[in-house]
Amino acid sequence: MGASPINETRMSRRLFVAVLLSLSTGTANAQVSYPSRTIKIVVPVPPGPILDTLPRIIAEKLAAAWGQPVIVENRPGAAQNLGAEAVAKSNPDGYTLLATPAGPLTISQHLFPKLGFEPSAFVPVSIMVTIPAVVVVNPKLPVASIRELVAHAKSNEGKLTYGTPGVGSSPHLATQMLLTATGLRAVHVPYKGMGPATTDLLAGHIDMMIDNLGNVWPHIKDGRLKVLAATTAARIPELPNLPTIAEAYPDVVYTSWFAIVAPPKTPPDIAAKLSSAIADILKLPDVAQRLRQFSVAPIGSSPADTGAFIERERRRWRQVIVSLGIKSD
Repeated sequence: MGASPINETRMSRRLFVAVLLSLSTGTANAQVSYPSRTIKIVVPVPPGPILDTLPRIIAEKLAAAWGQPVIVENRPGAAQNLGAEAVAKSNPDGYTLLATPAGPLTISQHLFPKLGFEPSAFVPVSIMVTIPAVVVVNPKLPVASIRELVAHAKSNEGKLTYGTPGVGSSPHLATQMLLTATGLRAVHVPYKGMGPATTDLLAGHIDMMIDNLGNVWPHIKDGRLKVLAATTAARIPELPNLPTIAEAYPDVVYTSWFAIVAPPKTPPDIAAKLSSAIADILKLPDVAQRLRQFSVAPIGSSPADTGAFIERERRRWRQVIVSLGIKSD
């Protein structure tokens, strides 16, 4: 005699529940065992600048703490969007991460209509640091302050050149804020990263740029670059005699930051584990000492705080882009 329809239904339900429990347990076990293999941190800039150095510090400490290799891969280009797109299309398992400045997360979507990824879909992990930026020029330029730069540029209309990592990068927008506030015209020279831009600035091929203090400080100390002003709202504590742009032009304020995010749909437990580990690393005495050398302020925020911060920055940069009328080339 065959099984009754009621018994068949009960058996089907039990089998369905068993399958769900099995899948749930498998997912939980995968997250508990994370990481069990190599983690890759994609950096959307060339090797060299602080944005490349910082993830390498994080990678070194993560590898030591977790007993798994953590590597850094440079994927520069397209205003830092190439690296972001590669991570956005990666598996959401925590083994591919993006360490990035503001551009791909908060700026690109307002400039590029055919972006290959959705910035808001990334899973927030941590704001690693904030870092002050400065205006630097080639020493051959006969200026020693922002006001002198403005006067020189106006007497040499349209000849001032400046370098950035590309249209839509935060250094580009920060420079545009300065140009708009001062009524200057200048020639934009985009590069694949700040490293190549710095090389050309040192050689005198371009006149000026806005970059993170940690990147250019060695060149400022040895006299190969001249620093005119900080872009922060207040003076940099380590450089109390350096004025800010805002002292002359109050609307020009810019502070750089670097975040780590994961591909869309990465499980929250993995993001939380990464965030907690990064926060612990940033508190290590030897790491804090290394960061001070770059004038970097460690943050180590939670995923929730990271997401809220990025959303605020997204709205702020949208207002800047609209008010300046900036469009992609």
